[in-house]
Amino acid sequence: MPDARGVVALAGGVGGGKFAHGLQTHLGDRLTVVVNTGDDLERHGLPIWPDHDSVLYNLAGVDDRERGWGLRDETWAVTGQLERLGQDTWFRLGDRDIATHLIRAELLRAGARPTEAARRLQVAFGLAARILPMSDEPIRTYVRTDDGWLEFQEYFVHRHQAPEVHEVRFAGADEASATWEVTTAIGSAAAVLVGPSNPIVSIGPILAVPGIADAIAVARKRGAPVIAVSGIVGGKALRGPADRMLASLGHEPTALGVARLYAGWIDTFVIDTVDADLSGEIEGLGVKVHVTDTIMTDDASRARLAGEVLQLAGVR
Repeated sequence: MPDARGVVALAGGVGGGKFAHGLQTHLGDRLTVVVNTGDDLERHGLPIWPDHDSVLYNLAGVDDRERGWGLRDETWAVTGQLERLGQDTWFRLGDRDIATHLIRAELLRAGARPTEAARRLQVAFGLAARILPMSDEPIRTYVRTDDGWLEFQEYFVHRHQAPEVHEVRFAGADEASATWEVTTAIGSAAAVLVGPSNPIVSIGPILAVPGIADAIAVARKRGAPVIAVSGIVGGKALRGPADRMLASLGHEPTALGVARLYAGWIDTFVIDTVDADLSGEIEGLGVKVHVTDTIMTDDASRARLAGEVLQLAGVR
């Protein structure tokens, strides 16, 4: 049975953060999470990394379970004062969350690479697992709607995911590259696991970074299994616009639709029990299927799902 050291998870969004938290329960410092940075933005002069921080707060056990983002027991005095001063606050930042962004801004201004700044914050939060940005170079996700091209957070937060998405692009991806930390982690991984994240705008940007898809292919060739968990259950995204986005972009908004996007670079696809009838069609894509309860409602269910996936991967 392969050693669990070097397990890599690809993640973004709430589902990715939950799954990473479950994996950390079993793996501790043997886990590396590669996160999407296409959602990153700047607000009020501060660098905001939504997907990184969602995973960070989940792994640190300080995430707000009710809202699904940000820190638990947050206060909003700074945002309130910004509103009183006439500032645009559609992207709300909590008071303690702002401390994270202030430290990050200081580290980056001092010359730290984003990967280095990320690790400094993770150490400050007491994390054992590593979270790696998919690249140190800026990559930004844009979606084309009837109103033209929108920066991702303008679409996702400001417009509440209401516009129909006709096209997606990852600006800067072609000129970027994976960091040596990311390629080394994947290169030595006992398994590569894909969280139940939006396949288009959470996992898609990671794969668009030159070097990452090739590193995964090499890992598979040497025998490291690649296993993905579906973020679509019963034809619906548990959170966010993944189902609507799949449909508007011409894909089937089901676990089968996600499997079609992943076929060719994963070995096993984990689907929920409500989608068990899709197993045959998914297996017809050349992908093994594992059916289980994929809903993560608490720490125990996070750990249970992660444990099942690690067992599938043959990882201790």
